[in-house]
Amino acid sequence: MLYGGFREMRLSAINFTNNGVSAEGMRAAEAFSRVGKVEMFPINIVLELLTLANRFCCDELKAACDSYLSRLVKDLDDALLLIEYGLEESAYLLVAACVQVFLRELPSSMRNPNVVKIFCSVEGRERLGLVGHGSFVLYLFLSQIAMEDDMKSNTTVMLLECLVEYAVEAWQKQLACHQLGAVMLERKEYKDAERWFSSAVEAGHVYSLVGVARSKFKRGHRYSAYKIMNSLISDCSATGWMHQERSLYCSGKEKLLDLDMATDLDPTLTFPYKFRAVSLAEESQFGAAVAELNKIMGFKVSPDCLEMRAWISIAMEDYEGALKDIRALLTLEPNFLMFNKKIYGDHMVELLRPLVQQWNQADCWMQLYDRWSSVDDIGSLAVVHHMLANDPGKSLLRFRQSLLLLRLNCQKAAMRSLRLARNHSKSEHERLVYEGWILYDTGHREEALAKAEESISIQRSFEAYFLKAYALADSTLDPESSKYVIQLLEEALRCPSDGLRKGQALNNLGSVYVDCDKLDLAADCYTNALNIKHTRAHQGLARVYHLKHQRKWAYDEMTKLIEKARNNASAFEKRSEYCDREMAQSDLGMATLLDPLRTYPYRYRAAVLMDDHKETEAIEELSRALAFKPDLQLLHLRAAFYDSMGKSAEAIRDCEAALSLDPNHTDTIDLYNKAREPQP
Repeated sequence: MLYGGFREMRLSAINFTNNGVSAEGMRAAEAFSRVGKVEMFPINIVLELLTLANRFCCDELKAACDSYLSRLVKDLDDALLLIEYGLEESAYLLVAACVQVFLRELPSSMRNPNVVKIFCSVEGRERLGLVGHGSFVLYLFLSQIAMEDDMKSNTTVMLLECLVEYAVEAWQKQLACHQLGAVMLERKEYKDAERWFSSAVEAGHVYSLVGVARSKFKRGHRYSAYKIMNSLISDCSATGWMHQERSLYCSGKEKLLDLDMATDLDPTLTFPYKFRAVSLAEESQFGAAVAELNKIMGFKVSPDCLEMRAWISIAMEDYEGALKDIRALLTLEPNFLMFNKKIYGDHMVELLRPLVQQWNQADCWMQLYDRWSSVDDIGSLAVVHHMLANDPGKSLLRFRQSLLLLRLNCQKAAMRSLRLARNHSKSEHERLVYEGWILYDTGHREEALAKAEESISIQRSFEAYFLKAYALADSTLDPESSKYVIQLLEEALRCPSDGLRKGQALNNLGSVYVDCDKLDLAADCYTNALNIKHTRAHQGLARVYHLKHQRKWAYDEMTKLIEKARNNASAFEKRSEYCDREMAQSDLGMATLLDPLRTYPYRYRAAVLMDDHKETEAIEELSRALAFKPDLQLLHLRAAFYDSMGKSAEAIRDCEAALSLDPNHTDTIDLYNKAREPQP
């Protein structure tokens, strides 16, 4: 009857024994026809109903079963069991719920052979596609996670091969083939790597020529690799990474010239600094080698540079410096293997410890104060690591560690430290504060405020009040809100805490007073912060002097910060605001030298050049930074310059690039609309 002939309707008794559905299943189907629900049936009956509905095109019954079963998927075991039914019966919601569990459990779920079979086997891909869940985007996500987890694994290769199959548009083919080439290169399968990179080039991905060159070089064709890079540099607008790549295929002075050009075009590339440092160390010029690494460590801290500096320090017999860098390195990557992956960093610490002065916990606090006040973030990290070795469960130290890591732009490591601080909390109110900071750092400001308030309701503490004040001050403050933030910071300062945190609170309080135009109160806060060695307060005090039209005093205050701080690119940048144009240019040049990632100096120099009617030079100044740092403000300013020069096409291009970074940037939207208007 269910096949549509309805001949059985003439019978007084209908035989359903040949349709593959049990008597319980048929009774359930009859019940569903009356009540329209399947929740009251056991799961095995619902699965039977799903099969019946799919076979006989009972859409309403199938939708009910699909929806109900999808809600039952809670963990990986459920997903592995139920996805087979979902794929077999084309149950869209059920398969979606199972896939969602697989994605939630990444990367561990992709280590399960049954999950891999679903996503990577020919049959599995076909079935996923039939249900509507096979797509380029899905495999792009899966392959990215797999590459981060284990770039050389067979699973990574299979997922990327699936990605290539799902690629339809040119950009998809370029991306899929290039990534597969990169994985093959990592697996040392150089012939296959060259083939995939070449496929990406054929699809229009010029960058993949670098992969072709690298693959040829690994196969012993050094001159062919050099010719490819030489041609690329000649045909394209040369960038730092191109010269860095070509340097791999030449030697002697030619190699050093390429590396110097790479640094000039892109000062953020680490390899040229490391190569020069090693070359200097081989000539026993250890001080110059460390100075070369310090150039990049001032604005870009990475484990490999820390490791290399530690190695050079050991060669210099500067064991204290080596130990400092290794401790900082282990803060970034706790399981780091040093010296060509032959020895764990923790073991190196144990080997070096007897060679340096031993500190007790009180000594450590004194050292931390000294390094914190001299804005030596790497040195501070090393001291905190030392303290945690003696007291690994100290949540306050974990929290302090996270603050230092954030200042060094190491967000992932900072979040790990913050989670450890929460996990090691010895009290509920302390745990709530750290949870609040986690929420705040992940963009959940209102939830962070709620955690702070809950913590305060349990026990008044410096950190709870500070968190609440910090989160509230993050938005534009009206006079009433500013008054409340001031009260919160004053409450924080009344609570017990160490000088390092109280200095930060005083500094923040001074900033709020400045915003409220209470300059004398602000100056008192900054002065009190300086009295407890919060060196950054010099900058706030300089701002107060500037607002009081005491420009010379402001300049002198920033000079004090420059003299005290180890990492002072921002201090040079800020001091430039308190002097004449020539001195400002000098300070901003030093700021760029110390930290080329800071965009204000480029914008300032470009604006000065534009004022002097040197439009081409102004554009070049902005383009110099944009070559290695796509930045909203730089793109907007260059678009404005192009627009003023009547170059609408270039202005529109830069506006579109800027809006891809921030689609709601009002000034860029206005400029974009203006540039698109027809010219009279």
